[in-house]
Amino acid sequence: MEKVTFPDDRSETADNGPGEDSLIVTPGVRILSPAVLAPAGGQVAWYALYTRSRFEKKLMGELTERSIEVFLPMREILSRWKDRKKRIWLPLFPGYIFVRQTDTPANRYRVLNIPGAVRFVGFNGQAVPIPTEQIEGVRRFLESNLSLDPYPYMKIGQRVEVIAGPLKGIQGKLVQKKGRFRFVLQVDLIRQAVSVEIDASDVRAL
Repeated sequence: MEKVTFPDDRSETADNGPGEDSLIVTPGVRILSPAVLAPAGGQVAWYALYTRSRFEKKLMGELTERSIEVFLPMREILSRWKDRKKRIWLPLFPGYIFVRQTDTPANRYRVLNIPGAVRFVGFNGQAVPIPTEQIEGVRRFLESNLSLDPYPYMKIGQRVEVIAGPLKGIQGKLVQKKGRFRFVLQVDLIRQAVSVEIDASDVRAL
């Protein structure tokens, strides 16, 4: 059985800070062309890059300067300071950014040689592409102007498809949180998920 490589050396955790309801964020997302994913083997695809703690934004800038396409989903939260409140931007999936490129030794070296880059997520040391629908789903979450939150990755739950609204056609899971329904989209390879409040009548069971 192949072993899945996941980061396990995080001595620090990303500081999400105190906050209230999160808002959709589009600044900081660098999508230079439509996210059309293809299997590895000489074709362009999106890959998950594990980063050092709090290096996500810096890496996004470094990669962009090198003309490497990068996707860093971010959210805005209201943080309480001693005498005031301030809105701050945080990565939606702390410790990860997504890079779109052809998986070759030269391209991997070009990315991993940047300070703050740790490794690509994959199997047995081989980077594995993120499925098209998962990257597109996260991007549409960010563009939907709906309030969203990071959500614990789940292995069980009813799969549904959104049938109305800005997320129409996206598949995920329906859960309940504080008596309200939330639609959860999972990025399986990095074991991360994001959720948004939704009306149960706007989804159908799969």
